[in-house]
Amino acid sequence: MSVPPFPRLIPDLENRGGVSCHGVVTAISTNALMEQLRLKYQQRPWTETLKLVYFCMDNPLRRPVSNAPDGPLLSCMEKIEKTLNAKSMFSVMDTLELLSRQKGLTVHVSPSGTACYITSMMFYVEIQLEKDGDVMDVKLAHFEEAPVVCDDLVQLLRMKNYDAFGKILEDLSNMYQIPGNSKMKAKGYLALQALEKDLYSMSLLDRTQDLNRVTEVLNGKVGHLVPRTGGTPMNIEFYISPYQVLEAELNQGSQVCGTKTVVTIESTDALHKLPLSPLIVDPRAGEDSNPAFLQLTDELSMDLPALFVLKFHKPVPMSLSSIEEIQRLTGIQISGLKLAPLYELIVQSTLKEKCSEDLSTNKSCFLVSLPDCPKHCYFINKGSEKSDLAGALVSKIPFSHPKCVPDVIEILRHQVAYNTLISSCVSEKHINEDDSELLYFEVVPDKNSSFSVFFLHPVKENLACVVIDVITSREVQCHLHLNPQDPTLNSSDDFIARAVKRCMSVPVVMRAVFRNAAKVKADSETQDMDMEQQPEPQLEQTTDSNSLKESLSGAGQQDWVVTDKPNNTDSTKENLSTAKLEALGDNREEK
Repeated sequence: MSVPPFPRLIPDLENRGGVSCHGVVTAISTNALMEQLRLKYQQRPWTETLKLVYFCMDNPLRRPVSNAPDGPLLSCMEKIEKTLNAKSMFSVMDTLELLSRQKGLTVHVSPSGTACYITSMMFYVEIQLEKDGDVMDVKLAHFEEAPVVCDDLVQLLRMKNYDAFGKILEDLSNMYQIPGNSKMKAKGYLALQALEKDLYSMSLLDRTQDLNRVTEVLNGKVGHLVPRTGGTPMNIEFYISPYQVLEAELNQGSQVCGTKTVVTIESTDALHKLPLSPLIVDPRAGEDSNPAFLQLTDELSMDLPALFVLKFHKPVPMSLSSIEEIQRLTGIQISGLKLAPLYELIVQSTLKEKCSEDLSTNKSCFLVSLPDCPKHCYFINKGSEKSDLAGALVSKIPFSHPKCVPDVIEILRHQVAYNTLISSCVSEKHINEDDSELLYFEVVPDKNSSFSVFFLHPVKENLACVVIDVITSREVQCHLHLNPQDPTLNSSDDFIARAVKRCMSVPVVMRAVFRNAAKVKADSETQDMDMEQQPEPQLEQTTDSNSLKESLSGAGQQDWVVTDKPNNTDSTKENLSTAKLEALGDNREEK
């Protein structure tokens, strides 16, 4: 007797008056439904049931079509499979077998039943299990290479993190998705190995014993590079914000990660000349301590239908000018780009990262709350798709030579630093009506990588403006523009620029500007009271006491805000703390 296909179960039940294919449950008791199921299958032997189970396991569950009648059932089964915990060697084997077949890989079990081999034409993964299902060892062997122990895979399987394990299997398979036979695929793997060796050599150029991770992330030629281990590909961490550094210091033992990219290889339709061996002769033989590369001759390279790629975990909003600059460096076009206003892309990406639920990205006004300060309302002027205001979400950057990677990393740092400033004005809280207690700001894009922040003068009712120009990820210039007849805000361009570099947050910087302006306003009111000869002893004493407290509080933070250290490497070594970030806007006297 042939086994009916799995989707036929629902029509059979429907014919018996149990469940409608449109999801409508008819009036039938549970006992009656179970009795119908028993009557349906009581004549079938146990082997038929086993065949049905194996049929379902051999056919991976696909994402159901929204209007498919069996969609809800398949969705429930997917959730059940993810929720089940493996509690025995057999259940672990079944889980690994199902997962591997979903990824298009072949599975073999040893005669003893304690070893599982997940294989493809170019690699295999060997998993050794205890009889109780605990993972003893995991080894990975690439084409014509000896197997090596993979501690990262061991940890994933011991934690029963099968989703992450499946992602690694998928990445391993994609690494060999190069057209051609096994020899052609092996050449692609050799090219990736050669690239990884050159990038690792470049990462050692500026590395010293006392070099910390944050400094390497922000200033290293290729950022903080972690070589490929087992099934985890090589990755490069190239930017981390001051608040991420602070979070890591406040949570000792936690590893706060900045923006990363993964180094891998992907297939292409056209042929590209890729190196098959490392090209760096002497990492310090070139000019300005840059590495010297060998010429890409026919002996050292091969035409392959593939390219190296820097792949991002999440698409990065990039300006059109940055994209064009990267394409000039690599000589390769980035495909699949869809142009849109850059600020709109930054807002969308920020909301997806900050909010667990979907929010309307058409909003342009956002409420930002800060301690000891009225709420800020930021209106993001998204601009248009013209000129430098246009951008695109970039998921990966293709290239063919290792020498372009340091310059690409520097462009990425610059772009992410700019995005960090704009995204600091975005929050999940929107404003629906005017509030007189709010401080209103408008963020307007300018040419290249600069933007303006407009606001009402705290004393007068004229507009004021701060222009922030992000020259590089480590250099920022700021200019405060006021009406010539308006009083000063006690915040020089130099002070605002240093504040921006310390926190990379527009709201924190604007709070600092308003705090300085409040001190000027208080001093002006005190002078007016003296001129009118209307002293109020009790009030004056209280003001002097508060001023003394502010002076003592600001004195401890003054050097941190004012001191200018041109060496960017030294500045990253400064110890951030909550008090430092909170005190960015504390009162200070200009030298």
